[in-house]
Amino acid sequence: MNRIRNLNTGLSYCFNRSFSLGKVNNTNSKDGWFSKLLMVRKIDPGHDSHSKLLSASEIIYEMQLHSVNPEHIDPYLQNYEQYSKTASQKSDGAELVGSFRVEIGDQDQFIHIWRYKHGYPHAHQFLELCHTDKDLQNLIKDRIRYLRHRENQFMLSFSFWGHPEPRGDNNMYEMRSYVLKPGTMIEWGNNWARGVTYRKESAVAGFFSQIGQLYMVHHIWNEDKNLVNDLTGR
Repeated sequence: MNRIRNLNTGLSYCFNRSFSLGKVNNTNSKDGWFSKLLMVRKIDPGHDSHSKLLSASEIIYEMQLHSVNPEHIDPYLQNYEQYSKTASQKSDGAELVGSFRVEIGDQDQFIHIWRYKHGYPHAHQFLELCHTDKDLQNLIKDRIRYLRHRENQFMLSFSFWGHPEPRGDNNMYEMRSYVLKPGTMIEWGNNWARGVTYRKESAVAGFFSQIGQLYMVHHIWNEDKNLVNDLTGR
């Protein structure tokens, strides 16, 4: 389990905080502790796609993960701030929801979450813009020099979790990422539709991947500002 601390990256957007990334594999036991705790039955997925069953919105999210060389963090942040401002000016369909720096977990990693309000058409338009606009191309080319690794994925928001909303400036976050076994996404969603009610006040966002690494789920929680208090509470 990873913990994070509030960190100002210099990007003036909501959720301008750090969080950590961890992965665990979900088990598919018929009598797992989670099912016993919530008394959840197995769900028949029927004939509809997972996206239609688990998400009630066409809004698409993109998560960008950038691992930065430590000596290039400052120019990287300056570059991404300029990139996000330029992208917002040139596209009315792309919105930067939040920018984060990992403090406990994968060190020197930055995570950015973009929202495309009208789904895949807007996401496609924005990708095309990044390939054709000279200003954005130059910023992306400069940024690559600062990175050790980069990846992204497109996601939908769980309908029972809702969409991310701005929080206070001093909040900290924890992001837990899970790689599920194929065929268990529906059961996972139904389990957490009940489970999230126990932590509704700290539930920030819940996503499941659509393009990129499949069968992946991300939960983002608002955490106690004091690490000791939060660990003691658990």
